[in-house]
Amino acid sequence: KIDITEPGTKPSLGHLHLITQAIEEITTIFSKLGFSRVRYPEIEWDWYAFTSLNFPPHHPARDDWETFFIQQEPDPKKGPVVLTPHTSSGQVREMLSAAKSASGGLNTTINIKMLNIAKCYRRQSDVSHTQMFHQFEGLVVGENISITHLKGTLDYFVKSYFGEKRVSRIRPYHFQFTEPSFEVDVSC
Repeated sequence: KIDITEPGTKPSLGHLHLITQAIEEITTIFSKLGFSRVRYPEIEWDWYAFTSLNFPPHHPARDDWETFFIQQEPDPKKGPVVLTPHTSSGQVREMLSAAKSASGGLNTTINIKMLNIAKCYRRQSDVSHTQMFHQFEGLVVGENISITHLKGTLDYFVKSYFGEKRVSRIRPYHFQFTEPSFEVDVSC
């Protein structure tokens, strides 16, 4: 018998956004491999986004048609302010922080295992691009690290995120803004 006078169970309200769920899942997968999640500004100096990554002054990525520039007085050393066009500026910040921590110490070896998941902004809008998107990337710095470590990390991620039966491969690919470059393919 059901007692209709008994209080009911309250339904849960809402849920996490799919992007938030994906970020949490990706973070968990990489944390099992020893990666630490880092976060850096969405508004960045040109120096971190481009100059420190060896983008020449007239590189197409620095064009007004590719990057959102903030109307603000440029810093004499760091240049203009931009909406973060990619997560690689976080790599620069992480390496500078690690180098600063290691300087003056007995151990000058730098070890980094970072995962950066962030919003990125680019002036691209078509069927496959939006002007704001999420990007994630990892950075590993240490002794005896090779491309085989990257391949193993990618394989582990693909099987953990997409399923045990998935297979991944890396292949050389030309991207206008990075060289050398390659893409990751995942079976479906």
